[in-house]
Amino acid sequence: MDKYLEKHRRTIINLIELAILEDIGPGDITSDAIFTPGHASESLIISKGSGIFCGGEIARLIYQIIDPVINTEILIHDGTVVSPGTEIVQFTGPTVSLLRGERIVLNFLQRLSGIATETNRYARALQGTSIQILDTRKTLPGFRALDKYAVKTGGGKNHRMGLYDMVMIKDNHIRAAGSITAAVAKIRACHGTQYRIEVEATDLNEVREALESKADIIMLDNMDRETMGQAIQLINKKAEIEISGNVELDTIDSLKHLKVTYISSGALTHSARAFDLSMKFRTV
Repeated sequence: MDKYLEKHRRTIINLIELAILEDIGPGDITSDAIFTPGHASESLIISKGSGIFCGGEIARLIYQIIDPVINTEILIHDGTVVSPGTEIVQFTGPTVSLLRGERIVLNFLQRLSGIATETNRYARALQGTSIQILDTRKTLPGFRALDKYAVKTGGGKNHRMGLYDMVMIKDNHIRAAGSITAAVAKIRACHGTQYRIEVEATDLNEVREALESKADIIMLDNMDRETMGQAIQLINKKAEIEISGNVELDTIDSLKHLKVTYISSGALTHSARAFDLSMKFRTV
């Protein structure tokens, strides 16, 4: 299993178990009535669209939890480009167990492949530059580890996982603390240099204050192009720069010429369309 997935294995298992409880509950009353425990089938996940596949190991893990007897053969690796008709994963085992997991597996893989595909569009739009496309915390509750895995699979870079692994001083922190300077001072007093500090700036005055406070990263949030250009000149490589705020695929072309380190977009995860996959059965 991928090192990232292994690190988040317990979280992913908890999510899968919740999905199983939600969908199967006490049992599949349709399949249990039609098939005996000894009835076996093969099933195959097939792509119905063009994009980036993501989630092979997740499919294996789902069926391991539902019924360890099921054999999973992953035919293509995560991150592979697929087209309509591409055969992706094959399963063999008790028909009842395969049917119990069908919708759960498809729900996970369609979401992950959709995010990977959308992220890849952004990454390809930034080819030829040194700018990295970042995700955000705008993920489906419970799915964060997997949503961010899909971003990585599609060629993006993960921003912070949560509130616990990176310091980011946002507008409400600044208002409540009184200023950027005060907020940064409190972070330094509490954590020293343990964490890099990112500060959200909405105008040039806040950019200046973030620079004076020795922020490591300055986020230019919802700035117009002219102000953004002035801010970049003002920062002049004294900090890394992130552009954020209403970034979508059709705005990337107007941003990729700017000398910044990162562009972040919540659209990678909150607006990605589910990828079209299907599962086909045949009796063995």
